[in-house]
Amino acid sequence: MPYITKARKNALMGSSPVDCAGELNYTITRLINDYVRNHGLNYQTLNDIEGALSNCSKEFNRRVVVPYEDQKIEQNGDAYDFWLIEKVHGR
Repeated sequence: MPYITKARKNALMGSSPVDCAGELNYTITRLINDYVRNHGLNYQTLNDIEGALSNCSKEFNRRVVVPYEDQKIEQNGDAYDFWLIEKVHGR
């Protein structure tokens, strides 16, 4: 995940919060549109966008989703059978 300066983060942040999934999707789409407009519609630009979206998704999963799911497993128990987890992890 790219780590940028606080000043640059503030410059990039929108003025109002995103309230729902549709607004989140729209905001991401607008960022993509701006990136294509600024860099041109070509293979490199499309590759940059797909790479950024893929990496962002993976980082979100690693940093937020997995710890959340682990916490819920601890609270509520695992949905997977223990033998299957052992088999997958080679135990």
